[in-house]
Amino acid sequence: MHSSKLTLGLIISSALALGACSPSNQNSQAENTTVLKKQEPQIMQYNTPGQTDADHLYLEEVLGDKALEEVKQWNERTLSKLTADPIFAQLESEALAILQSKDKIPYVSYRNGEVFNFWQDAEHVRGIWRKATLESYLSDSTQWQTILDIDALSAAEGKNWVFKGTSCLAPDYVRCMLNLSDGGKDAVVRREFDTLSKTFVQDGFITEESKGSVSWLDENTMVVGVDFGEGSMTDSGYPMVAKLWKRGTPLTSAVEFGRGEQTDVGYWSSVWDLSDGRHEIIATRALTFYDSENYWFAQNPDGSIAPGKKLPIPLKSSVAGEFKGQVLLTLAEDWRDFASGTLVSFAINDFMADGNIENVNLVFSPDEKSSIENIGTTQSKVLLSIYRDVSGAAYEFDWNGEQWMSKKLDFPANGSVSIGSTNDKEDIAFVSSESFLTPDTLYVYNTQSGEKTKAKSLPSWFDASSMVSEQKFATSSDGTKVPYFIVRQKDIPLDGSNPTLLYGYGGFQVSLNPSYSATRGKLWVERGGVYVLANIRGGGEYGPKWHQAGLKTQRQNIYDDFIAVAEDLISSKVTSVKHLGIEGGSNGGLLMGVMFTQRPDLFNAVICQVPLLDMMRYHTLLAGASWMGEYGDPNDPVEGAFLRSISPYHNIAPETDYPEVFFITSTKDDRVHPAHARKTAKRMEDQGHAFLYYENIDGGHSAAANLKETAKRLALQHTYLFEKLRDNK
Repeated sequence: MHSSKLTLGLIISSALALGACSPSNQNSQAENTTVLKKQEPQIMQYNTPGQTDADHLYLEEVLGDKALEEVKQWNERTLSKLTADPIFAQLESEALAILQSKDKIPYVSYRNGEVFNFWQDAEHVRGIWRKATLESYLSDSTQWQTILDIDALSAAEGKNWVFKGTSCLAPDYVRCMLNLSDGGKDAVVRREFDTLSKTFVQDGFITEESKGSVSWLDENTMVVGVDFGEGSMTDSGYPMVAKLWKRGTPLTSAVEFGRGEQTDVGYWSSVWDLSDGRHEIIATRALTFYDSENYWFAQNPDGSIAPGKKLPIPLKSSVAGEFKGQVLLTLAEDWRDFASGTLVSFAINDFMADGNIENVNLVFSPDEKSSIENIGTTQSKVLLSIYRDVSGAAYEFDWNGEQWMSKKLDFPANGSVSIGSTNDKEDIAFVSSESFLTPDTLYVYNTQSGEKTKAKSLPSWFDASSMVSEQKFATSSDGTKVPYFIVRQKDIPLDGSNPTLLYGYGGFQVSLNPSYSATRGKLWVERGGVYVLANIRGGGEYGPKWHQAGLKTQRQNIYDDFIAVAEDLISSKVTSVKHLGIEGGSNGGLLMGVMFTQRPDLFNAVICQVPLLDMMRYHTLLAGASWMGEYGDPNDPVEGAFLRSISPYHNIAPETDYPEVFFITSTKDDRVHPAHARKTAKRMEDQGHAFLYYENIDGGHSAAANLKETAKRLALQHTYLFEKLRDNK
């Protein structure tokens, strides 16, 4: 749940949760087509013995016997109900065919003339890491060479390994640090691997399971921030200490060169490979999720590290790379003469000379309807995807020594354009284009020559010729215009009868852009369902200000936006309460929890995935403390009172009729604790509300450790939606 800082990513969010009312209550609610006002917050008290907050704390024991026994009972009840529906097997089969298809695009990174890809299909459930030449990749029959088989490795070592990426040493990329997760957790084991011999390096670098990072300084030196033992991790569960680690020495002998504070989100160190060939050590001290200090550590001639020199840049800014001696900096607050959301640059050598930044150069400044979505740096150009009213375009920028020059690139309009893999030592970039009804096409773009080549494209998994996608705007409670997209069959009647799924997230400046979802189109829209994507505040669709309008005690703006979209769908007769369902995961799971507690009258189905729901204890569970910059501090009198007023776990009333919520979570999610879903389900059970619940024992924050489990989860979700929202099941 975090945007990148320097060359280091903190985390970014996503995915899954539960709910309630008896069948008779549900039927009476389903007939109600009147849109009511949201319920006023009420201070609920849970004093019944056995049903208090304290009585539910056992559910925070991730692998506790009592907690898992409860989970297994809920799982069995839910699975027996949903898998008995004949449509489940059809949906699961269709989803698995798509997920395991060999026609998927093999997305790649480009290094030293070769492309690298991680691939999963029916034969490779856990996946293979493989490579090919660029020439072969661009052909109709790519000749892949397997580097590592994760299924074979898991079998040999008796582990449920999930591949979590690599960090390889430039310029030959032979030595790599592999990130392997047991069951899909964020915490990984890091092991040194030789891509030529295709073996793990004997007596090579290796770290125990931990959140954190490692970066190559040279072939015998690593910059490392992991769990070094007591006092080395923050309250959020991320590294607090940065060390220099030499080959052939134990990790315990690594030399510390920087540290943050226990209350920080994290202290992230890495190596910055500059365009002139220098390797510089940098660190980001994340004070909160959105406020960071950045430091440069000079290397002394004797190999020691000088004290860090702080970059004089705003706390709310992110270093996005370096190009031709210019440091690229994105602003999330006004700075000097530049507005929040602007991309600027300054000379790295000027800063290193005396610690000051004299001249700041404008790269690109979005207007109020635009935002910068992503940035990629190649050897000869900087690439940006820029969105206006949630429609993307690609641009290239170049520094001529005095100012930045730009040019719009020729990629399909009226959809999403994403800058994919780039390498600042190469001129090859990968750019993808897609829309709701147009499958993703991946292009290779040579930033030196300007040559664009179509590399790969997805097949059409559903008949889009009978469908239409359209953008509309709802008016929120404060008058703000909120964009949303509708994807539907062209000939649906506007009589309120259409089964409709409304999806939202609304947080962490994450934008929800048009995208081609083969499973959503095949399983839902092709069967007559309507899909709606809400671009509510809290996201990044209109830059930092759109996000900041929903921070902390302003969070009700996010929820009012989502309600406004739902009411607009009903008033325009796209759907009705009886046929309207909603879905969201992670931060979007909190959105779902607020929706079914504030507006139980408005929805007939709720899919609440890997959610945050106990907002009075979220900061004590796993990575929760790192999100106080987004949600607020439960111990602060003002912020705590607001969090109590929206906390779904604390706003469930025994006399209220709720939709039957479907909670989905994962035992091995080490980002959002499964106790959020567990405790909320238990509270609903205490009060006699109906709900469904599925907790995958493996799977991490995506709630699925492999493609078969993902297909099963998708089938469960869509079976639930059809049972709740379609008239003729």
